[in-house]
Amino acid sequence: MKSFSYYMLCAGTVCLMAGWSIYKPYSRPKMEVAVDSLYRDVEKSDTTSIASVPWELLFTDSYLQELIAIGLRQNTDLRIARTKVEAAEAVLMNARLSYLPSLSLTPEGGINHAVGQTVGKTYNLSASASWEIDLFGKITNAKRGARAALEGSRAYEQAVRTGLIATIAGSYYTLLMLDRQLDISQRTLENWEKMEQTIQALKLAGKANDAAVLQAKASRLSLESSTVSILRSIRETENSLSALLAVSPTNIERGTLEEQQFPDTPSIGLPIQLLANRPDVRQAEWNLSQAYYATNAAHAAFYPSITLSGTAGWTNNTGELVSNPGSWLFNAIGALVQPLFNKGINISNLRQAKARQEEALLLFQQSLLNAGKEVNNALTKWQAANMRLEYGNQQVSTLQEAVRKTELLMRHSSTNYLEVLTARQSLLEAELTLAQDKFEIIQGVIDLYHAVGGGY
Repeated sequence: MKSFSYYMLCAGTVCLMAGWSIYKPYSRPKMEVAVDSLYRDVEKSDTTSIASVPWELLFTDSYLQELIAIGLRQNTDLRIARTKVEAAEAVLMNARLSYLPSLSLTPEGGINHAVGQTVGKTYNLSASASWEIDLFGKITNAKRGARAALEGSRAYEQAVRTGLIATIAGSYYTLLMLDRQLDISQRTLENWEKMEQTIQALKLAGKANDAAVLQAKASRLSLESSTVSILRSIRETENSLSALLAVSPTNIERGTLEEQQFPDTPSIGLPIQLLANRPDVRQAEWNLSQAYYATNAAHAAFYPSITLSGTAGWTNNTGELVSNPGSWLFNAIGALVQPLFNKGINISNLRQAKARQEEALLLFQQSLLNAGKEVNNALTKWQAANMRLEYGNQQVSTLQEAVRKTELLMRHSSTNYLEVLTARQSLLEAELTLAQDKFEIIQGVIDLYHAVGGGY
């Protein structure tokens, strides 16, 4: 028994090593995409990347940190992604077990009795083993493909995680921007109510007419309507954020837009770093690796399968003789199965596998192009928002002075009330736009952080 097992083990090991040598592990193919040129107008020597910054250090707002932590624990999409990882781990475990022989225990017993004869009791206690030798890489490619699928699932989970962090942060800062716009609108509304009262007083003094009063009232009502729209947007954003956190719609505790601090110049590193930092790019490459091993498995289907099997046991039934006590029983078989009539099917499967591998390669290359585009767009967005903020601050200062002077002129000269209303409306729009620009700068940082693969 020991000798038989030893020879089976030696033979299987030799054949398995031979099978491993048939197909090489996956290696990244030469691509049509020039990775080094994915970024435009960026210093190509700086390897520092904002992607290496943990999200806790980038988003320092304590309210936001708590929201992200809740999302990472409870978000439905992220939990589903984790279950996909668990399923892939089970598939890989099953593939690894394919290297081991299958064992079974078969106990049997019976009683034979005929009239005029003594009762005959038979028993058979046997164990059998079957082992498929991976001579042509069938099992090896299946295991490597399962491993690639697992890593692809992990990359997908990471992609969901980074996207979730960016979305929660974007929603949170949207709320801060809306809060700022609401505050501006409410303060402006108070001033416009005073303005309406002033024009009413000028009418009583004979310096304004009913049209002026009605125009001032219409402007105030328009602003009140805009305020209601901002409140609606706040409520809708809170509802969306609550859904991300997998909680019932609720009020979101938060800070203010003015308190937020971010790096003055976020660094993006080198384009080659996207291969390691972007989880969607890693997932695309793992999908390519899985397709590569599927093609190898399709090749292996053309070759025969070799199976070693053996049986050992204890029985008292050897042919027509029933003995008591029993005796040992041994059996060993080697089988080779060569496919004869399914060559056409194998050829079709191979062509399909090659086509899927080529598709996976194209998707991998496109994922790199998309990543480069997102980085470039995020950087452009951040740069443009900074420039607009500078001009916006100057515009607000200018319009504040214009409002002050037109109001003085209206009280002490013949300046038309419409000029005052126009100046106030321009100031309101500039202040609302300035709040939007501040938010766009923050959103640009978030987009850039997500685009380079940040959020671990």
